Amino acid sequence: MAVSGTTKALKDIMRIDAGINGDAQYIEQITWMLFLKAFDYKEQEWELTEDDYYPIVPTEYRWSTWAADAEGITGDALLSHIDTMFSALRDLDISDDPKHRKWLIRSIMEGVNNFMKSGTLLRQVINKINADIDFDAMPSGHLFNGLYETMLKDLQSAGKSGEFYTPRPVTRFIVEQVNPKLGETVLDPACGTGGFLTSVIDRFTVNTTEEYKTLQRTIKGIEKKPFPYLLCVTNLIAHGIDVPDIRHENTLRKSTGEYTAKDKVEVIVTNPPFGGAEEKAISQSVPAELRNSETADLFLVHMMALLKDGGRCGLVLPDGFLFGTGVKAAIKKKLLEECNLHTIIRLPKDVFAPYTNINTNLLFFTKGTPTKGVWYYRLEMPNGYKHFSKTRPMMDEHFQPVRDWWKNKVESDVSQFVPAEDIAAADYNLDFCGFPHGTEEILPPEQFIPQYLNEKAVLSARIEEILGRISAAMTQEDVL
Repeated sequence: MAVSGTTKALKDIMRIDAGINGDAQYIEQITWMLFLKAFDYKEQEWELTEDDYYPIVPTEYRWSTWAADAEGITGDALLSHIDTMFSALRDLDISDDPKHRKWLIRSIMEGVNNFMKSGTLLRQVINKINADIDFDAMPSGHLFNGLYETMLKDLQSAGKSGEFYTPRPVTRFIVEQVNPKLGETVLDPACGTGGFLTSVIDRFTVNTTEEYKTLQRTIKGIEKKPFPYLLCVTNLIAHGIDVPDIRHENTLRKSTGEYTAKDKVEVIVTNPPFGGAEEKAISQSVPAELRNSETADLFLVHMMALLKDGGRCGLVLPDGFLFGTGVKAAIKKKLLEECNLHTIIRLPKDVFAPYTNINTNLLFFTKGTPTKGVWYYRLEMPNGYKHFSKTRPMMDEHFQPVRDWWKNKVESDVSQFVPAEDIAAADYNLDFCGFPHGTEEILPPEQFIPQYLNEKAVLSARIEEILGRISAAMTQEDVL
């Protein structure tokens, strides 16, 4: 069955259930079941192939025991069994767990919920998953990934949950330009659902046992929220990572001064949350002169600390970082002095619609050598598009103009090279090359108001920045 048919069938069953309210709950419900099915498949594989195999999930809670039989346990008995299973897996003894597999099960189950109230409908969902996803058949493996990507895209319209999803053309383009090599440690410090990490995995061709082991130990992520953590781990298992090295933590909680050589990596690819809320103490994790409340700024400081010399980074940042002053200027000064910020791609509006209409940019830098100058490329909206949307999203081919330019960077109507000294003279303002051009259209109120408020905030920040520079210049004249 096609991916669209599977997702529609699952939704049609689940929307009848009184406990499911919206896409976010539907996705979480499906994901923990996909996780247990995928993990049971891996455990069967380990049992046959590993001399040092040890049981992970107790027999009565393995998917193949309670879920595989279409005529098996159902109704209230199924709901009761799942409640008991959740409790048991959350209390799994991990004292003797050298491969951290019990730890993975326990950490995942601590953050998931069974929302469905009807055990009969739940049995129908389980049976549909079993009917359409068979890991022994390669086409079904592709179906699993397609099903998963479809669910992740649904998050874009699932309220605040949309923050977990970065469009795949964006993750693939960033990974393509950073170009990680097999054997380099790749980290996403705000990994969400794992889109960047799976884009890295998809670029590698693994032919030998040694290459397989190398891949297993070099893909790393950190995610603080339980729902995207579950999504990410399941996503990586589906992409061939046996025990994903995804830490359920907050990157920003650890002081940058505490990082040691073993924490540092060769590659970082990420879309850190911006405009997010963190407790006040979190900002204390970076040096005093670099502290503010903007999560994206704090993440950037951590990334600079986490990269090895020669390490490479590609990330998404909002426009406010480019022209911001004060602490933002101090962070940019550090970035240009300690890293080679070689390229900034300014994206069209609505790339992340409908979650946000904030203007975004892709920044690429290498740790260890100062910036001599920054190349800018302004990616215009494709011909025939007024804006991106859920039904007409950004596609891989829309990045082709940038790919063509990247091979031989030259200045043009949409590209520009700015020397580092010009940036420093502008108080580390990175706002060059202008905004991508848009097409005028009349928006409905529910779209116009958030967009107006965002553009008003951007304009206010720019006015404050200009007034600040004028004030500083006048103060300097008074001193002279």
